[in-house]
Amino acid sequence: MEVIRLDNVSLWRRTQEEFSYDLKKTVLSVFEGKYHQPAKKLVLDSIDLVVESGEKVGIIGANGSGKSTVLKVICRILQPTSGSVRVRGQIAPLIELGAGFDTEISVMDNILLYGVLLGFSRMEMRERVGSILEFAELQDYALVPVKGLSSGMVARLGFAIATDIQPDILILDEVLSVGDESFKNKCQQRIENFWNKNATVLVVSHGMDFIKQSCERAIWLDKGKIMFSGQADETIDYYLKHVTQKDKF
Repeated sequence: MEVIRLDNVSLWRRTQEEFSYDLKKTVLSVFEGKYHQPAKKLVLDSIDLVVESGEKVGIIGANGSGKSTVLKVICRILQPTSGSVRVRGQIAPLIELGAGFDTEISVMDNILLYGVLLGFSRMEMRERVGSILEFAELQDYALVPVKGLSSGMVARLGFAIATDIQPDILILDEVLSVGDESFKNKCQQRIENFWNKNATVLVVSHGMDFIKQSCERAIWLDKGKIMFSGQADETIDYYLKHVTQKDKF
């Protein structure tokens, strides 16, 4: 049974130039007759992807190839410019941990807010507050505003919320390194539990050995396009040959 399906998905995103093109500059350039439409970049180009229930799929490619963007589209963090995205099941998105927190409100209120954004009810999240704080080792910070936490604490909190339940789909962007060695081990054990159960897993990683050992299938992305999809070792071989040939020129 398919749990993720992307049909002809493309995404145009603003370049850094456009982000820095503020209102004052825009008005002045219009009056001076120098206004030009800020540039956009095609970061995903006609992506077709189907992931079956229980599959472990690795996504590989160079920096800037669109790997993390695909995950964000699947998680609904980004909306595609064109095409359709269908996802069946509960997602645990381990991407930019803590990016959705409101720094002005307390850790406890953020747990409720973050959980609702992930699709849980406030009642469900209230029942999970204790276990989340315990795993994140933040029991003494429940009423502290998030802006009073260190970046490491924020990442621990994000990880604890996203993984407090057994998800249908686990989304991993690079191998996690959250907190000290003791906490990293806790994170790794929790991820391995998901891996060994029937969860569907999508993982972005530059670790080819990790992808070979942990994934049945791999997808190679380059400049927003799927260049090859197949068994993990076969896909990695194609990718590494491409990198080697490219380095020769």
